[in-house]
Amino acid sequence: MMKKMLSFAVALCASAALFAASYTNNTYQKLADEYAVKAQTAFNAGQYDDAVEYSKKAAENAALSKEYIDMMLSRGTVDEQMQRAAERIAWAESVGADRSFPDEYAAATAAYGNAQDAYAGEDFAAASEYAEQALAALDGVSADGNGTDGNGTPPLPAFYTVRSWVKTGDCYWNIAGLPYIYNNPRLWKHLYQANKDSMPQPGDPDLILPGTKLKIPSLSGEVREGEYDPSKKYGSYNGGR
Repeated sequence: MMKKMLSFAVALCASAALFAASYTNNTYQKLADEYAVKAQTAFNAGQYDDAVEYSKKAAENAALSKEYIDMMLSRGTVDEQMQRAAERIAWAESVGADRSFPDEYAAATAAYGNAQDAYAGEDFAAASEYAEQALAALDGVSADGNGTDGNGTPPLPAFYTVRSWVKTGDCYWNIAGLPYIYNNPRLWKHLYQANKDSMPQPGDPDLILPGTKLKIPSLSGEVREGEYDPSKKYGSYNGGR
């Protein structure tokens, strides 16, 4: 029984040491790998007490490595969110939103300032929330100050409800290719990344169910608000080509 338990512990540590495909070249992961090897070597030599201690150290460092990897992955997501927020604020300023939408503009810049502070303090969860608040504050801002894109057409939709594949062929690729979405199917990954956490199988971009309400991130500061309405005549997104 003792041998079985030790063998399981060593295998567990070894598998933990292989966790995640990105950011694995860190000090904690290297230590986890080293201790996993030492645990296996000690186990093979019948040095079971040493194997147990090495296995514990391997597990501890593998856990620290996982925390580090999670933090770095979270940071990468926040980088994208803050870039979008910064671009959106810059666009709002360029169309005079500080004058035509002073409350919205002030709320967005305040939220973005909070996002920067949180990011500097490595509180990436808070930075993400503040960046989203900055974007949300500018949802209703338009270039002409009256809720259109400046050309008399409605702002591009910010949400889209997936329809039946049989009737529409709705999938990330095809939806991204719709003129009022991204006008380019190759931009489908932006939709996937923005919505995968709410999917039944986040790791499978092919599984997208009818009735799912997709968030459509603004990619280049374009105005987006409300849900897609087939009765409206939208313009085309022209920032992705």
